[in-house]
Formats: sequence, C-alpha cells, structure tokens
Amino acid sequence: MTSASLRRWSWVHKWSSLVCTAFMLLLCLTGLPLIFHHQIGHLLGTEVEAPALPAGTPRVSLDRVMEVAIGRYPGKQGMFVSQEPDDDRIWYVTLADTPTSASDLKQVAVDARTGQALAEPKLDEGIMHIIHSLHVDLFAGLPGTLFLGFMGLLLMAAIVSGVVLYAPFMRKLDFGTVRHDHAPRTRWLDLHNMLGIVTLAWASVVTLTGIINTLADPVIDLWRNDQVSQMTAQYKGLPPPERLGSLQAALDAAVLAQPGMTVRFIAFPGTTFSSPHHYGVFLRGDAPLTARLFTPVLVDAQTTKVTDSRPLPWYVSALLLSQPLHFGDYGGLAMQLLWAALDIATIIVLGSGLYLWLRRGPRRPAKAGAAMASPERLPVDAEEMER
Repeated sequence: MTSASLRRWSWVHKWSSLVCTAFMLLLCLTGLPLIFHHQIGHLLGTEVEAPALPAGTPRVSLDRVMEVAIGRYPGKQGMFVSQEPDDDRIWYVTLADTPTSASDLKQVAVDARTGQALAEPKLDEGIMHIIHSLHVDLFAGLPGTLFLGFMGLLLMAAIVSGVVLYAPFMRKLDFGTVRHDHAPRTRWLDLHNMLGIVTLAWASVVTLTGIINTLADPVIDLWRNDQVSQMTAQYKGLPPPERLGSLQAALDAAVLAQPGMTVRFIAFPGTTFSSPHHYGVFLRGDAPLTARLFTPVLVDAQTTKVTDSRPLPWYVSALLLSQPLHFGDYGGLAMQLLWAALDIATIIVLGSGLYLWLRRGPRRPAKAGAAMASPERLPVDAEEMER
C-alpha cells in the first residue's frame, strides 16, 4: 500500500472515529446494563413474578384477561396483549386512549391461569427506561434513532478503515504485541489495535444490527403499506367495526390456521401491527430460530375468522433477527457475559482512540522537497506504519 493510500485511509479512520466516538461510547455504556435488563429488573423488583401453581393448571379466557385489565383503567381500550417468549404464565395487556396513542400508556400483568392482576409495570418510568431511551433515540424520537443509525454508519467506516490500516501496521510486530517498554502513548496505541482486531467480528455484527434496528419504524411502515394493504384490500372504504368480537376466539382461529405455533403478541384493530378491521395475531415457532420470527395472521375483528396470513417479507425478518444478535439475549447467561466482556473491550477501544487523538504529537517537519502534508498521529496511523 502506497504512502498516499495510507494517508487517505488514515483520514477516513480519524474523522469517522472522532465524529462518532462520543455517541458510540454512550451506546456501549447504556447497552451494558441493557444486556442484563431481566436480572436488573429482578433486583429492582420491577420484573413481574408469576405465583407457583400445579403444572397443567387450566388457562382463563383472554376475554376475561381483558376484563380484568380494563377494570383497572376504565375508559381505556386494548392496544396489545403479549407474552414473554420464556414464560406463558403471564399476559401483559397494554391499554391506551386510542389505538394510535403514543403517551399515557398503561400496562397490566394478568395471571394467565387465575385471571388475577399481578402488577402494573411502569412503561415510562425508572432508571432502565431512561437508559433504554438514551440507547434507542436519545429522547428525540425517530430523528434521534435515525441520527444514531448514521453514527453507526460512521463507526462501520472506522472499523473498515482500521482493518485496512492494521495489516501494514503490524508487519514488524507479532499479533497482539503491546510494547510495554515504550512511551505510554505507544502502549495505548498497541492496546487499541489489539483489542480492536480481537473485537472486530463482534463490533461489526453489533454495529450492523444496531443500524438495522434504527430503521424499525420505516421498515414497519413499508410492511404496512405493502403487504398489509394487500391483505386488507377487500376492507378498503369500510367503516371500522363498532363492536369487537371475542379476543380468545380470534386467537384460537389464528392458532388453528398455523398449527404448531404459539402466540407472541396480539395487536388490536387500528394499531401499528394490524388494520382498522383486524386483530393482528403474531405467532412464533419453538425452535431457536423460528422463536424469533413471527407469522402474522389477520383475523376479522367482528367475525373472528382468519382472512389472510403470509410470511413476513425478508426486510422485516432481517429486523427481527437483528434484535437478539444486537442485545445478546438469546443464549442465556453465558451469552450475556460474553456480550458484556466484548462491550467493555469496545469501550476501551473507543476511549483509547480518543486518548490517542488528544495526546497526538506535533506534525513532523516535511522531508526535503516534500510538501508539508504529514498527517497527525492517529489511533492506527500512517506514520507508525512507515517506520
């Protein structure tokens, strides 16, 4: 690689890193507790615990579950009903003033076996809510989410340019060398490069899946305008139903149409994941992969008969698969610990890169006959490679 090419890659690495580093540090720091959000919820007492009952205890009707939930908040209406993938003993009922409400949402956790209200989880309070909001959108809604997606693109540019620069930089050193007998800046440079290459695959996966996650709202809107509009074309122009049919009957019809699958969540008519005339019943499989992929079944909200069901398009499936890869919440505690260790290593990489830039030395004097164009020292820089 020529000296001019090295300088160009060094420029890309420096400026892409500098622009995104502060925000990437924020995402890594907030992402660390989110890896253990269930465990932290248990410690804080915010996780809902289902009481122990004999195995095989029959379930109450979903209609009864809705009665109990709405009884806590008269005047509100159903928005979503969901269950955690690893616990079918609790129904989480989300209520709102209208199907499209974005504020003043209420949630009631109802025991699926007894029909008793267990708790009312707070959707917009607490330290974990603050951390999650910072991580997802910087409290700025969709513009904040898309901004973080752009920062992710800059981080990918920094990763790619760092890889390009790494090979010529390490020609005279063994892999993973940290020169402890050199100046502090050199030691930090070696540590930065070593941790950067070790976490390369993980950082690339988490960055790419994070970018995909920032596109969640546009992806869902595309799916609604494309596939859902086709599935509900026969209802176009019809007024929304004045009275909804049985939610339990709608679930039974959906499960019958897709045997071998279990419910993940149900969207009420008029919400983002349904149409004004349908319950959107989203079913999942039991295998590790299919448990993360949903099959939507549209059920007429009046007649509770299935009207259509189609596999999700590839772009929605990519979004769904990116979420567990991003947060590392699909492999139990061992996976969480691995994700946490790699997250901490990435924090060191980002922090050391910032330190190296702040502690950069003065520009070198130009060689005889050469222009004064020697680049500033970088976390992985051309000057180190040319020695």
